[in-house]
Amino acid sequence: MSHLVRFADGPGGVRVGLLTGEQLRPLAVTSMGDLLRRPVAEIRELAETAGEPVSATGARLLPPLDGRMEVWAAGVTYLRSEEARREESADEDVYARVYRAERPELFFKSAAWRVVTDGEPIALRADSANNVPEPELGLLLTGTGEIAGYVVVDDVSSRSIEGENPLYLPQAKIYTGSCAVSARVRPAWEVPDPRSLAIRMRILRDGHEVFAGEAGTAQLNREPADLVEYLWRDNDFPDGAVLSTGTSVVPGLDLGLRPGDVVEIEITEIGSLRSPVVLGADDVRRVLAARPG
Repeated sequence: MSHLVRFADGPGGVRVGLLTGEQLRPLAVTSMGDLLRRPVAEIRELAETAGEPVSATGARLLPPLDGRMEVWAAGVTYLRSEEARREESADEDVYARVYRAERPELFFKSAAWRVVTDGEPIALRADSANNVPEPELGLLLTGTGEIAGYVVVDDVSSRSIEGENPLYLPQAKIYTGSCAVSARVRPAWEVPDPRSLAIRMRILRDGHEVFAGEAGTAQLNREPADLVEYLWRDNDFPDGAVLSTGTSVVPGLDLGLRPGDVVEIEITEIGSLRSPVVLGADDVRRVLAARPG
């Protein structure tokens, strides 16, 4: 299994490479944005002709986004998500309508510089009574909207803020530490059927499992290509983007995240994402400030 990665090492600075097992080979590009300005056929050729291996031991894997890239997300794309939103909301009907509608719910999630990755903390809003992780399959998209690869995304959300009023969605979804993306990108050409993947999540508290859930992308109510088409309508992403496709693993209303929890997400054939949980954005800001590149 191979993955596209963005990594930092001492001699080379921040680079993009292909990681296969313990072998890390740089690609002939200057950034992830540079890579995604190319068609998928050329990206695949670059991966297959990657350079001489460098040491993976001293390399630090970074979020697979840079430059002008953005993360967007789709909501209410699984039946369980629609049910959960109705449970928490004072306006239940709006979620039922969007689940059935032709036009999907799409929203901005994060700029590239604010995304955290494996081992880095996700944050709970200090002004929210109930915060939850949302495990999702993410699409890594080229500047023209081709699917170049797949990532694991945690769309951390405030259920209490969104439930109070759907118009508070940006505050519930967009804040420092609310978006985690796996450092490893599974190339699209190595995933024969993205609609046949298992998504698993568990929450650990004091070393004990307090939640475990599983779903499958076969339950997705929208075709990934349709979500991409709507995102690209009158929108420009010259350096590419990540589009998260929604969740179907939702803890009950009685189980919100707490500081000190650990969230583990795995998507078969794609990869995994492990995140410690902190309260407020200060710890996340320190991680972002210390990041190379």
